Amino acid sequence: MTIEPAEIAERIRDAFDTFQGEFVSITRRAEARFASREWALGQIDAQQRLLLHRAAVERTVDRIGQLLPGEPDREEWRHVRRCYADLISGRHDLDLSETFFNSVTRRVFTTIGVDEDLEFRWFGTTAFPRSEFESVAVATFALTDRHEVVVAEVLEAFRLEAPFADLEADADRVAEGLKAACFASWDSEAFDGIDMLLPVFYRNKGAYLIGRVRRLNRVIPFILPLLQTDDGVRIDAALLGESDASRLFSFTRSYFHVEWDNQGELIGFLKSILPMKPIAELYTAIGYNQHGKTALFRAFYRHLEHSTGRFEVARGTKGMVMAVFTLPSFDVVFKIIRDRFAPPKQTTRDEVMGRYKLVFRHDRVGRMVDAQEFENLAFSIDRFTDDLLDELLTECANTVEVHDDQVVIKHLYTERRLYPLDLYLREMGTTRARAAVIEYGNAIKDLAAADIFPGDLFAKNFGVTRHGNVVFYDYDELALLSECNFREIPESQHPEDEMSSTPWFSVAPNDVFPEEFATFMWFPKDLWPVMREYHGDLFTTDYWRGMQAQLIQGELPDFYPYPDELRFSYVPPAPTEPNG
Repeated sequence: MTIEPAEIAERIRDAFDTFQGEFVSITRRAEARFASREWALGQIDAQQRLLLHRAAVERTVDRIGQLLPGEPDREEWRHVRRCYADLISGRHDLDLSETFFNSVTRRVFTTIGVDEDLEFRWFGTTAFPRSEFESVAVATFALTDRHEVVVAEVLEAFRLEAPFADLEADADRVAEGLKAACFASWDSEAFDGIDMLLPVFYRNKGAYLIGRVRRLNRVIPFILPLLQTDDGVRIDAALLGESDASRLFSFTRSYFHVEWDNQGELIGFLKSILPMKPIAELYTAIGYNQHGKTALFRAFYRHLEHSTGRFEVARGTKGMVMAVFTLPSFDVVFKIIRDRFAPPKQTTRDEVMGRYKLVFRHDRVGRMVDAQEFENLAFSIDRFTDDLLDELLTECANTVEVHDDQVVIKHLYTERRLYPLDLYLREMGTTRARAAVIEYGNAIKDLAAADIFPGDLFAKNFGVTRHGNVVFYDYDELALLSECNFREIPESQHPEDEMSSTPWFSVAPNDVFPEEFATFMWFPKDLWPVMREYHGDLFTTDYWRGMQAQLIQGELPDFYPYPDELRFSYVPPAPTEPNG
């Protein structure tokens, strides 16, 4: 049976429409989950949505394979692409539908690098709606009265399933912050208008109203996090600066659930308040991680065309599991699994990949970097330094090959480049280093509350973001906290036991001894008292067993993607009494 290119194109288009329908159906449930405080069900929704794209592509490839007689024909597939282009012409989700087609194509033909004949290729610039006059996703509120009146109008425009507990009081608090932010930005409390995105953004236990305050051609973010309480919905904070807004959309957090037909309108608006945030990260932040990969891929190849730098080994301590390299002019690191792992590593390639999949599905709570997985990439050999190429061909030969003048990488992960914590502690001044040590302990505790034990607690496995947050990025030994067995080191029976290179007691694979953590936590000598003062409990079994007990209760912890000091309910800690 012969199947026409137009029919194949229609089947791919229909499969994409099915995927979009399933994606929207799950996303739409977020409002009801928030109103009813069904946090556990919301987590299940988030995990299910993450798997939709890959499942849809695999189903499509399988069905097309059953229809095509023999091996796919390249000339015929070029006709398929042209037919598909006609079918999706004029769609709001054109970019997303192209990404879906490319995902199918790359699996049908096992594409290496970029196949310009068969895929949709666009390495040029992309325009998004940027003003309230270009986007129907935005409502505008002018300053015609007192600030608190305008803020109340904004809040009343959003009809959530759950009512506000005290709208007037919340409006007053937000208005005070708004006045201060306007004055700090342009020496006046006045503004021309507040532009609000109509769709509400949902994630975990929070809902977020996303907007901007505008004066002439200047804007500042205007983001209101909403929480559910026994009394109703309350505004928890007012995020009125680019730094705070950027943290909300961080690459270390899980994805938002936000329903809107034209995703480009959302991205254009977000880009207006987050000019430093890559388009790839914004698409990923609203749940379209596959198109986020496409946007990253296109941005990177465009960067290569307009730069002359070479890939080099990334700064930091050399990893035993991953070979890590970077292009200095592009803010990303590339990680390739080594062929063999040096002792004491006892993990396998499949186990490492399984941990990265776990991180992809898990709530990252702002403490784990989002990693994008790529297959069959190709780069010009002259873009690699000699040292890096030698390392890759020697230690990653199962994954990296040279074909003519191209370096072909069968599998790699990309992550946002961070400042390795061990280097940060050596190279920064005392104030920043001290803050990073405190943040390091906070990161470990946040991960524990989210049922994650890092395994390796070396400072080299953590990084510092441009906002000063410490996050975990090396998942080789990661485990679920609930599956760990935290033990105290038993007393030795003989003095010579403690001098032995092997333990005098039995150790099971999941046994963890918090007393030994100090061995793995490298700090400059003068920073150890800081760690002991703020996070001494991490060295006790009581702390870890207590966290496990909380996890058994099944309550989803609270993680706020903004500093505690910005919360309206924040109460500063009482000053400690001086000694003596």
